[in-house]
Amino acid sequence: MQGTGSRKKKIIRIGAAVLLIVALLFSIRISKVEVTGNEWYTKEQMEQILFPDSMSRITVFCFLQDRLKEHIKIPFVEDYDIVFQKPNQVEVIVYEKSVVGYVSYMNSYMYFDKDGIIIESANEALPGVPLITGLTFGQIVLHQKLPVERPEVFDEILNLTQILSIYDMQIDRIQYGNFGETTLYLKDLEVLLGNSGNLNGKISELNDMLPQLEGLKGVLHLEDYDEANIRSGYTLDPK
Repeated sequence: MQGTGSRKKKIIRIGAAVLLIVALLFSIRISKVEVTGNEWYTKEQMEQILFPDSMSRITVFCFLQDRLKEHIKIPFVEDYDIVFQKPNQVEVIVYEKSVVGYVSYMNSYMYFDKDGIIIESANEALPGVPLITGLTFGQIVLHQKLPVERPEVFDEILNLTQILSIYDMQIDRIQYGNFGETTLYLKDLEVLLGNSGNLNGKISELNDMLPQLEGLKGVLHLEDYDEANIRSGYTLDPK
């Protein structure tokens, strides 16, 4: 009888110890969140998405959920990692989708990547992503390529947006004509670039002229740019 009683006490002690450990584990909460790799979302937005309530901030719960469940689907985010740096501190590493531009389609904004694949549909425009107009396309299907008449236009868009990013130039809209001619829209300025030749030089020249063009309205002609031209040869037609 004494042996049975001892075993029961031992089991009770072990059970109490386990409960204490579990209670201690569930008492540790994430109080500091660092976010890296994010551009489309602010740190506060990502933190709210991933840690919306007190339960999600329990360290052990967060760890198990991160390891055992599928990650939350977040628009414009390919995936993310949660790195546990301390029991109460994590770093969220965000891997965002590569967005080149968007087109307007059936009252929605359809965002595509460098290959022309539609990666997201949204009801509002993302800051810093240009609207692409002038493309002729058929029915759009999410996660499939934008069905345009000129597939090479995606290489042209990628090349242009990469050059614009070098100069940190924010463009509202990029218009493509029937023969591949390109027009940029920056606030009240309409910039005619012509064909895709000499894009680096055209954008560099435009960047140099922007301080003098601040506040002006009109059509700037850069379609005839060549390295021998002087800046005074470019015309700005007032609107």
